[in-house]
Parts: sequence; C-alpha cells; structure tokens
Amino acid sequence: MRVLPVGDDALLVEVASGAQAQALHAELLRRRAEGSLSVREIVPAARTVLLDGVDDPARRAAELATARVPETPTDARALIELPVRYDGPDLAAVAGHWGVTEREAARVHSRTEFTVAFCGFAPGFGYLTGLPERYGVPRRATPRTAVPAGSVAVAGPYTGVYPRSSPGGWQLIGTTDAVLWDAARVPAALLVPGTRVRFVPVEGA
Repeated sequence: MRVLPVGDDALLVEVASGAQAQALHAELLRRRAEGSLSVREIVPAARTVLLDGVDDPARRAAELATARVPETPTDARALIELPVRYDGPDLAAVAGHWGVTEREAARVHSRTEFTVAFCGFAPGFGYLTGLPERYGVPRRATPRTAVPAGSVAVAGPYTGVYPRSSPGGWQLIGTTDAVLWDAARVPAALLVPGTRVRFVPVEGA
C-alpha cells in the first residue's frame, strides 16, 4: 500500500487490487462513522481510495502506510434489487464469449450478487464487481454513439447501468426501468460505493 499527498489536506491510497480498494473503503467508512477518522470525503476508484479534508494529513499518512488492508469489506450496505429484461443487442455475443446460451447467460448474470466498487463516467454510473474472472468480456470494437438510458452492460470485469443516454462501448445485455440518478433524491445516485446489487429478471423476459 502506498500513500501519496494530494494538495493541502488530501491523501491518495494506492492498493494492489480492486478487492482491496473496496475493503479499504469500507473500513475507512467504518472508522469515520465511529469517530476515529476525521475526513470530509472518502472516494474509491479501481485500485485507489482518496481521502479529502483529512485532519493532520502527515500523521494519517504514516498511520495508513503501516495499516493492514482488510481482505474483504468489514461491512456492506443494504441489497438493492434491479428489475431487468435480458433483451440487449449484445446478449448473443456475450453468451457466445462465455460459451453458453443466451438464457444461461442471463441466468449467470442474475444469480450473481454484485457490489458497487466505485462510481464514475456519468452521474449515477456504478462499476459493479462480482462476476467470476472467466466471465470478463472485451468492450465493443466500435463504441455506440448513443446508448439508451437504463441499458445494462458488461465490459472487462464490470457490470454497469447507463443512467442516461450517452456514447458507450460496453456490451449491452439488458434494460431496466430503475432510475439511477435523480437530483431530487437523497442521495441522488441509487448506486453508491459499497451497495450490494442483484438483477432480477422481469417475469417473462
């Protein structure tokens, strides 16, 4: 684990894997909740966690540099279930890459419990981990200029749901009517880091 100063009162913690980043993020949230860590924001990414608004950054950096990174998250948020129709235009290609039928590909995906590792790309877009490594798929060779809002997609080790229409190169395997981003909601994002997610096939889909 490496700890780097960022500006006057922020620290960037680099770890070896996405799983360690998720576990560290959960542990830091726990410490902040119990009052042993004073920090304004804790922002996870693929293999880093940013702490912004740190009290005494030099002391915290020294503490973090010698801390043991948890192997798994020490806690987890509530489970969110998202209804999905497995009707995406790339479902057949993904099923072929996995060596299964389209129905079985939908079954594999819907039986997996995902965790939001981090957010980015667009407001409300979460990068969900949980699929075994063998189910990783490449991005499309040619990205689409417009992906419909609510599209459920996979790329590399991640699953994601497009919160609004935007360009994108992920493989589209389904659609959901869930509202991923609502500025009038608190929090505005339905999926935040640490959230557990399951995709529930719509009856008859």
